[in-house]
Amino acid sequence: MGDATGSGERAPLLRHAASSSASLSSASKSLRSLSDAERNGKDGEAATISRSRGALIVASIGLLIFLQATNISILTTTQSSIAADLDAFEQASWLTSSYLIAMSGLAPLFGRLSQVFSPRLCMFASTVILFVGTIITSTSVSFKMFMVGRVITGSGAAGVFIVASILVVQLSSPKTRGLYIGLVNCGMTVGISLGAVIAGALEPKIGWKPLFGIQAPLCLMAGFGLLFGIPPDYIASNVSYDGLSIRQKLVRIDYSGSLFLVVTIVLFLFGLSGPRILPAPLILSALSLPVFVLNEIYVAKDPVIPVSVLKSRGTLLTCLATVGFMMARWCVLFYTPMYALAVRGWNPAVAGSILIPTNAGFASGGLVAGIFHIRRSGSFYVPSVLSMALFPVTLLILAFISTSESSWGLYVLVVFCNGFITGAALNYCLVHLLHVTLPEVHPIVLSLLATFRGFAGSFGSAIGGGLFTRVLHKSLVDGFDEAGLKHRGELIRKLLGSPALVNGLEGTERDVAVGAYEAGMKALFLGGMGLAIIVVFIQAGTGWKEAAKKEQVRDDDDTTREEEAGLVAGP
Repeated sequence: MGDATGSGERAPLLRHAASSSASLSSASKSLRSLSDAERNGKDGEAATISRSRGALIVASIGLLIFLQATNISILTTTQSSIAADLDAFEQASWLTSSYLIAMSGLAPLFGRLSQVFSPRLCMFASTVILFVGTIITSTSVSFKMFMVGRVITGSGAAGVFIVASILVVQLSSPKTRGLYIGLVNCGMTVGISLGAVIAGALEPKIGWKPLFGIQAPLCLMAGFGLLFGIPPDYIASNVSYDGLSIRQKLVRIDYSGSLFLVVTIVLFLFGLSGPRILPAPLILSALSLPVFVLNEIYVAKDPVIPVSVLKSRGTLLTCLATVGFMMARWCVLFYTPMYALAVRGWNPAVAGSILIPTNAGFASGGLVAGIFHIRRSGSFYVPSVLSMALFPVTLLILAFISTSESSWGLYVLVVFCNGFITGAALNYCLVHLLHVTLPEVHPIVLSLLATFRGFAGSFGSAIGGGLFTRVLHKSLVDGFDEAGLKHRGELIRKLLGSPALVNGLEGTERDVAVGAYEAGMKALFLGGMGLAIIVVFIQAGTGWKEAAKKEQVRDDDDTTREEEAGLVAGP
């Protein structure tokens, strides 16, 4: 953090072997809002982390991020089998959306809970919820039961990425911050790419249920690893919660704000997720949003999303730009394997491998930017805007080469470039956000950015999936009518939820189906390109000036001090 809060902005996460333990001890101290010495007027010791504990923590968080990402992409190559077993062809888009909606809706709450209680307890609670969700999913015998399992699993995944991101930024120095952010993104992207490939290879041999069931013991293993690896007194949360009992902490949680936020997101996504746009949920979502904002301003004593932070232009515009940018990116992650299945006719294992080059690009872009360029604090305005401006170019190319005749080598190159630009852009935008906001609010800002980034997966799946499904449905109906093939309603219903079914068709039916999927892909990527262009202008509005430091005014009133402490990490 800043000078007044210790060495958090300067102490690196890892140094050379001779000083690694001391470094971790220093980092631990920097994460305390107030040390024991500051609170009690005497010397106090911060919790230290040994190398073995550090390795256990890193391995456990890495495994959880991998499992969280795997749950996003696993449906791209198993959707056809699940839809057939559960007779859920028309509801296929919900197989993924249910997980992402739950994850995004509860992410802000987990961000706040990690400050109220501790990241240690929140991460362990997340793993228990993940365990229960994967067990239910793996034993599902109906679509409704599967949805319940996916929603519970998404609820558990809500806290994983946010808490991990906060820890990485707080524990790293400006010189190494870009590298560690890139490594976190690597864990996410490896899970996304390998999840689709592994699922595609194993599902024909063992079925889809064991793919979810095997995650349950892994979640518990990672959860206990964090529970025993992170010391109980490591990372005191927030000065306003120090000394409070569990009951007092529970009373201060913004339950009404959390409820309104979840309702707003769920209604919005529900209205856009299906084959048809549903106006009623969208209207209700629009009505719920101002209620949530008013609750945060006038009612909540400890808002789940402090509105004062959103008043920062840099914070608000970066969050909005990240949502739009990642929505367009998720179109690539969700639908390129589907393109390989339906249009190229590849088997599920090979189709899932299309995510390897794009996610290799994502990891490479973040690491290259972090290692060679992001080695200081300061403005990264031009790199952030320039990298975002290059992104829509790749989507435009994808829109016109997502056909059965295009070169597969060119396709792999374009998706790699798409991922490379994405990884670099996210890194640049994050460190630039730290430049345009005060160090005192960095934990909250990071929680918000991670939350909005989580929204993007849900929004991209729901909105992109809705657009794709509508175009696909219309193209199938028109295509069969023009070909003189009547009474294909049942086939259309199955094709909407099972891209692999295209490979089993022959003659005119196959030609119509392939053409419809090509039309859907083109509309999807062109829509993503338009959104990505808008995002460039939003990011350009963040500005390049450093946040002006304002002198903190201390009030003797205890209530005022507690409210201020909820927005500021240190005095």
